Amino acid sequence: MSKNFVSILLLCAIALSIFVSPASAQHAHEYAPLEEKTFAYKDWTFPRLTDSTTINLRQFAAGKKLVLVVYYAPWCPNWQYEAPVVAKLYNKYKSKGFDVIAVNEYGTVADAQKFFGTAGAPYTVVVESIGGNARDTSTHAGYRKLTGDTRKWGSPYNIFLEPARLAPSGEVLTESAWVVQGELIEKDAENFIRARLGLK
Repeated sequence: MSKNFVSILLLCAIALSIFVSPASAQHAHEYAPLEEKTFAYKDWTFPRLTDSTTINLRQFAAGKKLVLVVYYAPWCPNWQYEAPVVAKLYNKYKSKGFDVIAVNEYGTVADAQKFFGTAGAPYTVVVESIGGNARDTSTHAGYRKLTGDTRKWGSPYNIFLEPARLAPSGEVLTESAWVVQGELIEKDAENFIRARLGLK
């Protein structure tokens, strides 16, 4: 085997390793700011991921200080980045009046269960849609349009609700809410949570 041929093989191997390197294969983060948005956010009732019993959002939020509703697709890389942050914040502040409810979108129940693993999610998970054909018709899609989110799928999409400010009855829960149209910036989200919980 000639030295030139070996050199060519070595160059090809280096080029291939650069092309398929993990850094180039990683999906970009989609961090977004926490912004107060004016829109009519409506009450909903969706089936629980684990056993299909239904969960009503107004009832779920009752008695809590702050609730994060996070819409996600189980196959979404940005949700996969955010999920550990949501779990960390939930576990840190659940005893202080903070709760999380995640809404599965555009992925099957089996996909969602696989994502959370055998231990399951640490917080409540419900299902609105299970297929990509609902991308433009889900309530999640509607809220994204109302708040100016131009992403193709919009996962994750976070809404913080203050239960004390929610309407006690009727279709509309609130006329405004704090929204993150992308991944939570952990430090900003934690500062917001602490302020709303009255923690110094």
